[in-house]
Amino acid sequence: MKLLNRSFAFLIVAALAAGIFAQQPASNNAPTVERLRTHIEYLASDKLEGRRTGSPGANAAAEYIAREFSRYGLRRSIGQDLPGMSILEADSPNRYLQKFPYVAGVELGKNNSLTVNLVSANVTETPGYSKTQSSEVLRVGEDWLPLGLSTSGQFENAPAILVGYGLSVSELKYDDYANANVAGKVAIAFSGTPDGDNPHGQFARYDDVRWKATAAHAAGAKALVVIVSESNFKDDRLARLHYDNSAGDAGMPVIAISRQAAAKLIAADSLVLTDMEQQLRAQKLHVDEDPAARPPRYLVQVSLSTEVVRREVSAANVVGILDGSDPVLKKEVIVIGAHYDHLGRGGEGSLAPKEGEIHHGADDNASGTAGVLELARIFAAQRPRPRRTIVFIAFSGEEDGLLGSNYYVNHPIVPLADTVAMINMDMIGRMKDNKLIVGGVGTTDGWRRELDALNAAELTATTDPRVNVQQNVSVPLSSNPKPGPTASVVFSNFQLTLNEDGFGPSDHSSFYAKQIPVLFFWTGTHEDYHKPSDTADKINYTDEARILSLVARLVGDLGANDKRPTYTVAKSESTGRAMGFRVYLGTIPNYADSNDGLLLDGVREDSPAAKSGLKAGDRIVKLAGRDVHNVYDYTYAL
Repeated sequence: MKLLNRSFAFLIVAALAAGIFAQQPASNNAPTVERLRTHIEYLASDKLEGRRTGSPGANAAAEYIAREFSRYGLRRSIGQDLPGMSILEADSPNRYLQKFPYVAGVELGKNNSLTVNLVSANVTETPGYSKTQSSEVLRVGEDWLPLGLSTSGQFENAPAILVGYGLSVSELKYDDYANANVAGKVAIAFSGTPDGDNPHGQFARYDDVRWKATAAHAAGAKALVVIVSESNFKDDRLARLHYDNSAGDAGMPVIAISRQAAAKLIAADSLVLTDMEQQLRAQKLHVDEDPAARPPRYLVQVSLSTEVVRREVSAANVVGILDGSDPVLKKEVIVIGAHYDHLGRGGEGSLAPKEGEIHHGADDNASGTAGVLELARIFAAQRPRPRRTIVFIAFSGEEDGLLGSNYYVNHPIVPLADTVAMINMDMIGRMKDNKLIVGGVGTTDGWRRELDALNAAELTATTDPRVNVQQNVSVPLSSNPKPGPTASVVFSNFQLTLNEDGFGPSDHSSFYAKQIPVLFFWTGTHEDYHKPSDTADKINYTDEARILSLVARLVGDLGANDKRPTYTVAKSESTGRAMGFRVYLGTIPNYADSNDGLLLDGVREDSPAAKSGLKAGDRIVKLAGRDVHNVYDYTYAL
């Protein structure tokens, strides 16, 4: 009976709220469902084709965000040229854009050729062996293709040798290069792993061709030839040119070859490719097994020329500045950010089985971008304005390795010394069961207490006559609002999961690496993550508005407080968005810098890296006896 009475009372309050506020204009100080839906539906529309960094869709998204910043009256630049600071283009059509270099794709150059000299099969490998049976020129684009990670290079008559799957995985005691001298030779490997099509097998994490290239390079191979898995070469994922900005090139030529061309190379006896793959998969050769049990290696000579041209374009962060009202505190900055890029039509980073479909990225991260726009609108309309300056940033290149945020912290609009905190929102649109995850609470004393206090406060809803009473959430921008009459509907508090760590798989990591306190808001992963099915109709707009109200109150308090947050080293924890790695060194890689060793943005306090003397700005070029050119080499060495 008490439950019924409470439900009845709730309905009466809601009805009264609707009646009172139906006669009043919608509040400008409230995140609204309608505005969020408008932003997300556009950003996640087919028109923008998934917003892959450097694409026309991403450029259209940047222009949309810039227009919104302009509508809210945000400033376009800091207005003065200070040493070490990047100035936005205040007088150009791109006046809100902070541009940074980006490789949008790779193309074939003019010098790509592959000639194969067939040599007798099952021969003993001896120095100087050169008995040629025949020679064949293979067609680029039809029989073979350089991969996007390939370097340009040229050599003639290099011996080639089959190396199974071309993997070397010490933790699984598996090594296709054991007792195979490939130094100075061309390694030929099957695509895939000994697990076959099993996505949950022990080799699943080594399915990417990067691991084969890294293993071949570490073994001293001159080049790597990967036999595709699809019978039709052009249907195979390796037959498309892609480039991974976070990893750079492989340090040697790497090519994919059709199964038909590969059969001409190595199937010189009754064994066909499929039989050989099945034999390899059945044996799952380990380093401690008898090398004599291995399938025979087939020897050919290869003359190869590769030329891969990288197409560089300008990508851009979108930056808008709201000046603070205090003559002293306005020199200090709060950054509110989210990335607006996504995965385009799939490929690198996608969890869809095939590429080609638009990956809409409604939750990841049109939801966070819409949140930045709503908060920019709210704070720009607030009177008086926050005492501290707020810099609103929509980052690009996050999906490629935090490229945009990394560029910003190394080319800041406002000196990092004056940046008091960074608030990041990534995937805040799919709340379930009232659960909200916040990372970075250990990066300054007081974050946890502040969040608990704000969450415990009553959340108040006002009514926009165009939407349902529970859809337009309005809360004061300070946790100490002035008293006054109001009609309210009480929502239950969030079930908060608070993580200490300031690092994580999103843009706040770039700021925490520069010793800036951070908070990271998100609502968890879901089955549509990095798939075309992450669409705008699945967004929980009502609860996203509630999250933004919480963030607005937090920023309001932060902007009003005389004391700035003090950076604190946080305890390492996983936020759950990335798979863990059992080897721990404590380094923070710079994903935007590759091919000339691994540049470090920082190291975790009290980590093995810190104890050994590594620090931000160092470049790792060798680890465990292996050359390190990029993050893949580094991870492989670990």
